[in-house]
Amino acid sequence: MKPEKQREFELASRFAQFRHKPIYVDYNATTPVDPAVLEEMFPYFSESFGNPSSFNWYGLKAKEAIDQARLRVADCLGCQPHEIIFTSGGTESNNLAIKGVAYACQYRGNHIITSAIEHPSVYMPCEYLRKQGFDITYVPVDEYGIVSVDDIRNAIKDSTILISIMHANNEVGTIQPIEEIGLMSKELGIYFHTDAAQSFGKIPVNVDDLGVDLLTLTGHKFYAPKCSGALYVREGTKIDPLINGSPQEFGLRAGTESVPSIVGLGKACHVISSSLEKISDHLLRLRERLFEQLVSEIPGIRLNGHPTQRVPNTLNISFLGVHAKELLAATPEIAASTGVMSHSQPEEISHVLKAMGVEERYALGAIRLSVGRWTSDTDVDDIVDYLSSRYFSLVERKTA
Repeated sequence: MKPEKQREFELASRFAQFRHKPIYVDYNATTPVDPAVLEEMFPYFSESFGNPSSFNWYGLKAKEAIDQARLRVADCLGCQPHEIIFTSGGTESNNLAIKGVAYACQYRGNHIITSAIEHPSVYMPCEYLRKQGFDITYVPVDEYGIVSVDDIRNAIKDSTILISIMHANNEVGTIQPIEEIGLMSKELGIYFHTDAAQSFGKIPVNVDDLGVDLLTLTGHKFYAPKCSGALYVREGTKIDPLINGSPQEFGLRAGTESVPSIVGLGKACHVISSSLEKISDHLLRLRERLFEQLVSEIPGIRLNGHPTQRVPNTLNISFLGVHAKELLAATPEIAASTGVMSHSQPEEISHVLKAMGVEERYALGAIRLSVGRWTSDTDVDDIVDYLSSRYFSLVERKTA
């Protein structure tokens, strides 16, 4: 085959593969990198590759890029640039916030309050600290996945040093009463941390409005690259570093910075600053279109999470009579997530749905559909067609 024909064949094959990729509705798991973000990152892999700690032309160019990114993130959150600490993502940010405050403030007390539906990157550091002698309280949630401010207040002790409650849940999208908790924690002089990984880029997130002392961001949830993230640390907050070494990131996170990732994070925040309302409206419209069509086509669908107090892109629904993994396996045309824990036995439902008191027969059929910026009306219509046809096929097979 001639080279030009070979090239045409390869391009045609790639195009065919692309056309047959599943419709992506798993944006809560991760997002593609925005092309504008990728374009801004490119020079820092090759042309401006310097070490930001080096006092030469290359190093100064890299430091300048980090400073601009820090300013962009701070502008998005309504804080000062020096209150932004760049990390490798949400897990590191949550570990730094929780362990950092715990170690720095253990002279005052050893009690930490969190919720029963937190992401593992909050739950596991808390469990680690519990084994080190810290006292951890997990407050329950109601049927919608919302924590009670009164329950948190009642859990507070003289030894309480930190409250950590996620802004929006990653599985059902429920938004917590962060502002009320923030007011309470401020009155009582207790540090307050929120994991905003699932809310940032979908709804307004302002640290003063929320009343938080620490806030977690992870880039790959809002169209920045993986292994990029940040932790907001309010000025004056006592926190110890987890990684010791040179004094990067104001002494709280040693190690040479990943300049391309930080630049990408900053650019993604810049996009959010100028387009958040438009993005939110787009997500909400598609989510509601998807839910309304599914309800009209399939009987017995159950919504998991609060009907309205949710981030605009997240739809967690249960299909009665089928297992979520079976339904998604029968529907390869879409890429979504189930309410069954990954890396576990098929019958083990997620801790979030358990904490919400969702009946097992519904929890086993729970699927999370999270739309994104590039989800289209056609995608939504196709998803409904695929899911409804495969659902009825599975039910018919089970009852035959």
